[in-house]
Amino acid sequence: MSQLAQIENKQFLGNKFYFLKLFFLIISLLNYSQEIKQIEIIYAGSFDRDENIYPDGNILKKDKDRKVHLKHEDMNIFSNKSIFFQKNNSVISVGDVFINQGDTLKLYCDSLNYNGKIKKMYAHGNVKLINNEMKLESKNLELDRVKNEAFFYDEGKIIDSLSEITSKNGKYFIDLKKYVFNNNVVVKDQDRIIKSEMMDYFLDNEKTIFYKRTSIYGDEYTVRCNSGYYEPRSKTGVFKNSARIDFDTREIYGDSIFFNEEKEYSSITNNVKIVDSKENLVLKGEFAEFFKKNDSAIITKNPIAINILRNDSLLIKADTLISIGEENTRKMRGINNVRFVQGKLSGKSDYIQVDKKLGLTTMLRKKISERDLQILTESEINLKNPVIWDNYTQMTGDKIIFTEDLNTNELDSIKITNNVFIIEKDTIGNSQFNQIKGLKLKGGFNKNKIDRVKIDQNSELIYYMYDEDLNLIGIDKAIASSIIIYFKNQGMDQITFITNPEGILYPEEFLNNNETYLNGFINREKEKIGKKDILVD
Repeated sequence: MSQLAQIENKQFLGNKFYFLKLFFLIISLLNYSQEIKQIEIIYAGSFDRDENIYPDGNILKKDKDRKVHLKHEDMNIFSNKSIFFQKNNSVISVGDVFINQGDTLKLYCDSLNYNGKIKKMYAHGNVKLINNEMKLESKNLELDRVKNEAFFYDEGKIIDSLSEITSKNGKYFIDLKKYVFNNNVVVKDQDRIIKSEMMDYFLDNEKTIFYKRTSIYGDEYTVRCNSGYYEPRSKTGVFKNSARIDFDTREIYGDSIFFNEEKEYSSITNNVKIVDSKENLVLKGEFAEFFKKNDSAIITKNPIAINILRNDSLLIKADTLISIGEENTRKMRGINNVRFVQGKLSGKSDYIQVDKKLGLTTMLRKKISERDLQILTESEINLKNPVIWDNYTQMTGDKIIFTEDLNTNELDSIKITNNVFIIEKDTIGNSQFNQIKGLKLKGGFNKNKIDRVKIDQNSELIYYMYDEDLNLIGIDKAIASSIIIYFKNQGMDQITFITNPEGILYPEEFLNNNETYLNGFINREKEKIGKKDILVD
């Protein structure tokens, strides 16, 4: 290639590169101009400049009839005075500033700084942002038109159709119609006050979501939690993380609490605790329901009831525990697999009811069908019956009723109806049992221990008798219309027969093993309940 041809080729390539650079520059400028539009002056009563105070700024003032009117895209800015910086595409507006964007968003303030390049504004003094039915009031406000977000940092107030919300600072997501509040958040409506350290608020459904310590104050309740949500329109909420609801005489605790204020209903999950301060009753479990209207609580998962008494507290465990009724007539019920402990006294049954007003505790078995009554042996029936243990003494029957001294909260009396059977392990002998059976039993307590009992109708007895040196004298087998037994220390101490008893004292060797047991005998010692059995699964 000749030297001239080389020079021409270099010039061509250079020119080609220059035109490519120019092309991309033009495209870039066109795109930039499309993305960023210039602020327009729609109207001004007067124009002025002061390079010393506002370099490159156009001073625009209103006239007698009209305010200064600037426009950027779909946003209009009205003010008494504006300084427009064309090079920077920015404006400072002061004096009765009003902005509207579309048909729904309006903003009022004393002064405004707006940068058209980044579409951010800073409003100051008596700021009011209105979006449909929502109004935000604050001293200062930042508004990002690209992200459609507004931020206030020096106290703000939100007013909508249902609520008034104040907060130290907050952020408004316009498209999402969502607020994020931080620091000293207070929500007020006609029915309640909510105080929170951090929460989200959605304008559409007015739902509030809590992320830190929160309290809700209603007319008849107070909620405390560290997370959760509340919907004022449906009057429902879920409260978590050390959640509790305080009513007049009830306190409800749980890992998670669902609350329906209108239905006066709550469901509580995990680490449930319901405290009845009036009845000195604590209900625990893993799932519970509370019905305030009926003043009732139901615990269906690992329930435990603790009745705090002056001396020995009453502990009850069952498949289901129910506390129902107003405070003066409140009853507690245990259903299926009921177990209880009070001091040295413990028991099992299918059903238990504690009536604090009357001082009555009733233990029942499930109904046995007529067919089963014909098939089952007496021992098998006794195995199904309610049972109580007092030290070494075991008592069973179709129904067991305790009465309580209402002044001292101590056990006062006991009554067993139908199929009474008492056994007591002979602490002197080996694997021997004193036994008494009859149709009915009445007895009394002394310091929460069985003191005496009377067995009536068709009473039978097997009793091991010893001399002063604790040598076995014989085995007393007797029948009487009634038998009275007095208890001392750990067991039977004295027995009295009423109305022509028939009895024989047999030497031990005279009786076969099966003759040392009354018909219906069943030892349920392995079922005996201790405090640990109640408190620990």
